[in-house]
This record gives sequence, C-alpha cells and structure tokens, in this order.
Amino acid sequence: MRIPDAKVALSTASVYPESTATAFEIAARLGYDGVEVMVWTDPVSQDIDALRRLSDYHRMPILAVHAPCLLITQRVWSTDPWVKLQRARAAAEKLGAGTVVVHPPFRWQRSYARDFVRGIWRMADETDVRFAVENMYPWRYRDRELLAYAPDWDVTKDDYRHFTVDLSHTATARTEALDMVARMGDRLAHVHLADGNGSNKDEHLVPGRGKQPCAELLEQLAVSGFDGHVVIEVNTRRAMSAAEREADLAEALAFTRLHLASPTGAARP
Repeated sequence: MRIPDAKVALSTASVYPESTATAFEIAARLGYDGVEVMVWTDPVSQDIDALRRLSDYHRMPILAVHAPCLLITQRVWSTDPWVKLQRARAAAEKLGAGTVVVHPPFRWQRSYARDFVRGIWRMADETDVRFAVENMYPWRYRDRELLAYAPDWDVTKDDYRHFTVDLSHTATARTEALDMVARMGDRLAHVHLADGNGSNKDEHLVPGRGKQPCAELLEQLAVSGFDGHVVIEVNTRRAMSAAEREADLAEALAFTRLHLASPTGAARP
C-alpha cells in the first residue's frame, strides 16, 4: 500500500464559530498536515504576522489561503475584488502557501466578472502560487433558481489553469462530482472535502454522512498520484461541545486518510 503525496489540511472555516487560532490548535492536536486559512471577519485571519506566529507555534504549515469571496467578507481586504486577490497572493507568498482558492464572481460584480478569466490568468502568470478557481452552485428558493455566479457556477465551462473541486457544492448543484473532476483533469489542484445530500443548502457535512462520492474521489486521487491538497471543509456549527466538534474533525481526517491509501501504488502517468 502506498500513501500519495497529497497533504490533508484543515480549513479554519471548519471550526466556526470558533476562531482561526482554535483551528490551528485542533489541526495540530489531531495530526493534520497543515491548514487552509479562510480569510474572513476574524481579524487574525487577515493578519499575516499573527498567522505566521500561529503556524510557527503549532508547527502547522499554511498550505492554502482562501481569498475573502463570501457575502460576509465583501469589505475584508478592500471592496475591490482584484485587490482582495492581490492581497491573498501576497499572503500566500509570505506564508509559504502554494494555493489561493477563489470563487467565481457574483453576477452583480459585472466588471469583475467580465474580466475574471483573463485576469486570473494574468495573476497566475506573475507568481508560483496557484489560483485554484472553485466550483459553486445555483441558489434556490422553493421552486426558483438564481444563477448568482458569473461567468458560471460550473467553472469547468471556462478556461482556468487550476481548479478546486468542492463536494458540498457539487451536492448543492446536484451535479455529478466525478464527472466534474474528469472535466477538470490534470488542472485539478485542490480539493475541498465535505459531503452533502443535495438540499438547497450548502451543507458541508463530515465526509461519509451524505450522498457524495467522497470515498471514490479519494481512491481515484490516490491511484492517479494526486499531489495537491485535500482540505477538510465541514460545518461544525451544530456541535454541542468542543469535544463533539473535535470528534467530527477527527472522523473526517480518519476517513480521508483511509481512502487516500492507494492499494495499487499506481502513479500518475
């Protein structure tokens, strides 16, 4: 049996509403390989020096930076979306992270959306940091569907150098995750591992608790010799205690390591 080179990281979003600092502590205690920093309203997540101190103290490498693309982070690191990406790239470079995760623009960000594909290529040409664009999903309310992202929530319809696949998002979009991964091909650089049942809500369940092919994807990555990052990005807001939250994150890590173990030792051709 061969374990591939892919590192398993904990997204700091996985401990919400606990702090970024708590995520580093839990990741170190449970034996994760590193963390992905979700830049959001927690001031520590925006502070490169504070993040470096946490990384050094807990001996937890920062493997990726998630740019502040959410509705609640519209004013974090500027209101200009390109400035946000420039600051995310600078943070990644200073912290030694290899990847910046970015969402496609909201449809109402018209100028940004119009130049997004070309702009991401320009930024990728200026750095060794990978800009991995993440698949999203249609927003739904009752029987209505709103296409909130542009150029498209299905990022495989556009030409990007690197992709992030998120399995909670494939569940919400009600699209076939393995088909999307096949379309991404060798440009798949980053995985957000979570589960979902296909409801209108972006559930981010612990892997194995929904209907997504989490195990199958991990086994496929192992056989192909995937050397990107697999990031646990789950929702633990309903945990009744710190112990319950930590148990969920330990379960997610164990699931991931189990299914990343390749029985064949096959390498990427």
